[in-house]
Amino acid sequence: MKRLFTTLVFLLCTLSLCQAQNEVDNPSISIAMIASDMDASYDFYTNIIGMVETGGFSIDGSFGEKSGLTGGTPYDVKILKLLDEPHSTEFKLASFGNPKEESGKVIQDKNGVRYITIYLKSTAEVLQRIKDNNIETLGDTPIQLPDGRNFILIQDPDGLFIELIGK
Repeated sequence: MKRLFTTLVFLLCTLSLCQAQNEVDNPSISIAMIASDMDASYDFYTNIIGMVETGGFSIDGSFGEKSGLTGGTPYDVKILKLLDEPHSTEFKLASFGNPKEESGKVIQDKNGVRYITIYLKSTAEVLQRIKDNNIETLGDTPIQLPDGRNFILIQDPDGLFIELIGK
């Protein structure tokens, strides 16, 4: 009887886990970034980081209000990806012209999403673009991680920290 009960509990837990996994339609997460300057951020993410624009859309004022996103302010979104593949993470870029906020010098200076990590096959090309565009690397980066990969830390135009990790 005890063995039967344990087996039933195991099966129920397994079925519950399978149900949660089956609720997901797309295994990637879309991230939205509100930039103080759309052009500067777009340039940074496409020309420095190497993302590609894969689409975009507009939100009208009515949907902005009904959805609770903007309170009625319309806006445009550019969709950027590291690779133009269906399940690549979408980095949605929008701007309302808000003034740039103080971002802090280290990740613990503010709450909220503070950094993203991008894994690269090689950091050589992005490091050259960083240098060519006079973007400051933070800390003592680039540094080598114990597994031999390189670690570079920079900030985007609005202060989001970006970890770049690769050979």
